[in-house]
Amino acid sequence: MKCPRCGKDHDRVVDTRTKNDGMVVRRKRVCLECGNRFFTVEEVEHKQVSVIKSDGRREPYDRKKLLRSIQLACNKRPIPIAKIEKIVEDIEAEMDFVYEIESRTIGEKVIQALRELDEVAYVRFASVYRNFQDREEFLKELHQLAKQKENSSSASE
Repeated sequence: MKCPRCGKDHDRVVDTRTKNDGMVVRRKRVCLECGNRFFTVEEVEHKQVSVIKSDGRREPYDRKKLLRSIQLACNKRPIPIAKIEKIVEDIEAEMDFVYEIESRTIGEKVIQALRELDEVAYVRFASVYRNFQDREEFLKELHQLAKQKENSSSASE
């Protein structure tokens, strides 16, 4: 591994830690030439999945883009980042068996996960994802959410 400071390829691993149930390895390294300490991250490389957009374009799946969109919906909500990452990991686990997936399918999976996690984050994501054009569409979604909540609470009684 080349040192980001001096560019030499002579380092030693000082510490190794795993995360995400052993799917990611983070290594602390020290450059033996200049003494710089730096981190590297190793993770399993997944096959490249193409996302089919609503206009028919295809683009490579981007984990950061999905994570960012969920984080934006969850902004200022009491939701730990670990739960957001779990949503992304669950979606990616389902994508392990496909080479192409429609963006609509990914969006619906996020909506379902957020509906169960946090109603405000769900409505925020749904309003952007479903491209609400006016107040009535927004209120209709809120009404459906309230109706589902009523049905689930009366079913549990």
